Amino acid sequence: MAAKFLSLACIRNESWTDLSPRPHYPSMVKYPKGQSPPDKNDEIEGSKSNALFTVIGMNCSACAGSVEKAIKRLPGIREAIVDVLNNRAQVLFYRNLVNEETIRQTIEDAGFEATLVKDEPSEGSTQICRIRIKGMTCTTCSTTVEFVLKGINGVKEAQVALATEEAEIRYDPNMVSYNELLEAVVDTGFEPTLISTGEYRSKVQLKVDGIMTDHSWGIVKDSLQALPGVQNIEIDLELQKISLAYNPDMTGPRNFIQVIDTTGSSHFKSAFYPEESGRESHREEQIKQYYRSFLWSLIFTIPVFLTSMVFTYIPGLKHGLETKVVNMLSIGEILRWALSTPVQFIIGWRFYLGSYKALRHGSANMDVLIALGTNAAYFYSVYTVLRTATSKSFEGTDFFETSSMLISFILLGKYLEVLAKAKTSEAIAKLMDLAPETATLLTLNDEGTVVNEQEIDSRLIQKHDVLKVFPGEKVACDGFVIWGQSYVNESMITGESRPVAKRKGDVVIGGTVNENGVLHIKATRVGSESALSQIVRLVESAQMAKAPVQKLADQISRFFVPLVITLSFATWFAWFLAGKFHWYPKSWIPSSMDSFELALQFGISVMVIACPCALGLATPTAVMVGTGVGASQGVLIKGGQALESAHKISCIVFDKTGTLTIGKPVVVSTRLLKNMMLHEFYELVAAAEVNSEHPLAKAIVEYAKNFKEEENHVWPEARDFVSIAGHGVKAIVQNKEIIVGNKSLMMDSNIVIPGEAEDLLAETEEMAQTGILVAIDGKLVVGVIAISDPLKSNAYDVISTLKSMNVRSIMVTGDNKGTANSIAKEVGIETVIAEAKPEQKAEKVKELQAAGYIVAMVGDGINDSPALVAADVGMAIGAGTDIAIEAADIVLMKSNLEDVITAIDLSRKTFSRIRLNYLWALGYNVFGIPIAAGVLFPFTGFRLPPWIAGAAMAASSVSVVCCSLLLKYYKRPKKLDTLEIRGIMIE
Repeated sequence: MAAKFLSLACIRNESWTDLSPRPHYPSMVKYPKGQSPPDKNDEIEGSKSNALFTVIGMNCSACAGSVEKAIKRLPGIREAIVDVLNNRAQVLFYRNLVNEETIRQTIEDAGFEATLVKDEPSEGSTQICRIRIKGMTCTTCSTTVEFVLKGINGVKEAQVALATEEAEIRYDPNMVSYNELLEAVVDTGFEPTLISTGEYRSKVQLKVDGIMTDHSWGIVKDSLQALPGVQNIEIDLELQKISLAYNPDMTGPRNFIQVIDTTGSSHFKSAFYPEESGRESHREEQIKQYYRSFLWSLIFTIPVFLTSMVFTYIPGLKHGLETKVVNMLSIGEILRWALSTPVQFIIGWRFYLGSYKALRHGSANMDVLIALGTNAAYFYSVYTVLRTATSKSFEGTDFFETSSMLISFILLGKYLEVLAKAKTSEAIAKLMDLAPETATLLTLNDEGTVVNEQEIDSRLIQKHDVLKVFPGEKVACDGFVIWGQSYVNESMITGESRPVAKRKGDVVIGGTVNENGVLHIKATRVGSESALSQIVRLVESAQMAKAPVQKLADQISRFFVPLVITLSFATWFAWFLAGKFHWYPKSWIPSSMDSFELALQFGISVMVIACPCALGLATPTAVMVGTGVGASQGVLIKGGQALESAHKISCIVFDKTGTLTIGKPVVVSTRLLKNMMLHEFYELVAAAEVNSEHPLAKAIVEYAKNFKEEENHVWPEARDFVSIAGHGVKAIVQNKEIIVGNKSLMMDSNIVIPGEAEDLLAETEEMAQTGILVAIDGKLVVGVIAISDPLKSNAYDVISTLKSMNVRSIMVTGDNKGTANSIAKEVGIETVIAEAKPEQKAEKVKELQAAGYIVAMVGDGINDSPALVAADVGMAIGAGTDIAIEAADIVLMKSNLEDVITAIDLSRKTFSRIRLNYLWALGYNVFGIPIAAGVLFPFTGFRLPPWIAGAAMAASSVSVVCCSLLLKYYKRPKKLDTLEIRGIMIE
């Protein structure tokens, strides 16, 4: 992988920028209880950083390889690329797991001199701009645009997707603006439309009526600027549009509309500005355009076809069409010329335009082939018509029907293609349709009593609003229940078929359906921050990301069209010479043409039968449908890279807590080894554990609440809190040092473990429970807490099914050996690594990779993130922590283990579809071009007329898209339905 990147850098001589191969998954940051939110730069989302090092002493690629391997062995390394030519190494890493100094020291330990040059811009200084690009017809078009965008100074990464006709650009706003990106696309000859700039996640556009003067605009702007949380205001006087960027925690669009409507003696009226055409409306317009063009071409082409191929066999009509007007010029030829000219130059103008734009930038696309082929037929026909009009003996054959029928069939093919491509993105459209249009807003008084109900546009919902959800209604935004109880159908978001019970304090997701009871919910995430918006963005990013296998199509597209043009001229020239020197019998030449015209037909057929579009659509259409199907089943796949790797998985490493087990451990027993009150014991332990995100810590805190009467008890302050991943925690509580964790932590801290505690640990391990040791004042273990985390009901069956799929299963956990072995034995896993730290989990993954396995890691916690990053495919349980979801390639929304099998099976089905697409696209060109060139003609007399060749070309693209669309009918393996039914029975 690094070698490929390195060779690319040498060719293009560009600096390394963003290294992330995965689409960005929006992180939802949580903070430990009892701690205030840190500064923005310290947030989890901001912990992903880039560092650039100068490395002295590298002489060859082997040196670069040793440096790269050394860096990648460190925990928290996401990617490392070493440039031996420029003596540089760029590293993408997680700052909460490793730092620049550790990386620098590691390079020096490998035998080279390293210096940190500078910190690359963090995620916060990188913006993502999305642009819709109109006019791309094949892979050459998208490759040209992508190359131009990547060449702009300040652009870190650019991806252009032919299937979605969109570009996603990661850029530094300090070096380049989105307007410059749009201008660059225009310069390539295509029409760009800005979808989003990435400047502000929370942004709203309002149309304001009633403002007549600049002074009035100034009053409105000042009034809005005075609102807390307003970050930026832009006014377009011509469109009467005002754009506001804001902090959703402090304000929202409802406040803006209220301020505008009450300013200027209530003469001004504001509303949401009509949204610009989205992907679906753009598709619809494109479909209508091709449909109209095809119908108009038919109106002219059908008469041309009839006069050239049908009426000539009807005696009366034949005589009329062959009536001479001037010299040898007939009425039929004049009619065909007149009818085919509008098709060639008006309806077919799009092909001339596309050819000009491509050739202007030194590339050639499908439009060039069509324009050359149809022009050859048309202008040769014009030549024969003019010659017959000026000669009394010349009798030539025109090919007007060839040019007009070619254009008609190609337009039909493009119409069917865009119709089919529109269906590949139905998953996103369905997700976006989940959000309700209206919501019921409640107004509460100081006592919490409802004093008013009001139906509002769902776009007006702001954070902390209280909403009423009636039975059968959709939940308008993410939030939590503050009153009522009901069952909520979450299948449209998570894929979970069973309704989920909701009561006070439970979280609800926007877009889900309330089944029976009335709920009052408090909004926590609205607009672009909601789970639904995040899923839509994830699926959109996944569909933009190219699978590595697509590089084949990109490489072929670079020389495909020039090669076809060369073959076309070679075919014409070979047949022309053969006819000129009588290398074949005259009987081969049809009676209606001469040897030159026969050669011309073969040359045109070669030119128009070749299809680069089918190659370009083979991968992205399958990826689009596959990721869409996955999203509908609760399996979010982050793009083609993850999809391609997942189908080759041969080994899966499972975390234990929350993955193989339910993840909701409970305290089952407590044994004190010192005379003290149980509530005092738990007061100290809970105060230390309340700051930890680990499920075992949460179980202890939850159990400790039983000893407190008040609902929201405040635990004593914990100072000098330290979390040792995979081992436990340390803190100072009430001036006492509290250490809570496993046996390894006690030994590392020089804490004496009495024999009684050892016996208690052995007992808990035999019962597949986890024993937690507690030491107070750093001297002696004073208590043992036994915690049980039940296995998921289908864990054994999932492991068994994976074995039948030739996938090896391994368990890696931070828990003790006894408990780990007991759990592994129950589920049927033979290889167990216990008491593993996060970096040891990542090391095990790398060991398996070195042994030749394609490794997937399934986990849910922060301590799993290094292994998730190190694995070929990281799978995060959807209910897990946000950093785990951020680090993973696949997110299992339902938190069901059987979805691991669904993800692998879906990726295998999708990739087999990609292979089939490539087989068809390559096979079509490999066999079609020789047939069009006349290889079979000497033996069988079979000749492919240009208009049939054009129809075949159009059909090839449609067939590839339709082949991908068959994935929409994907059904997960039947054995999983049996597992789910069994799981329900157990529950």
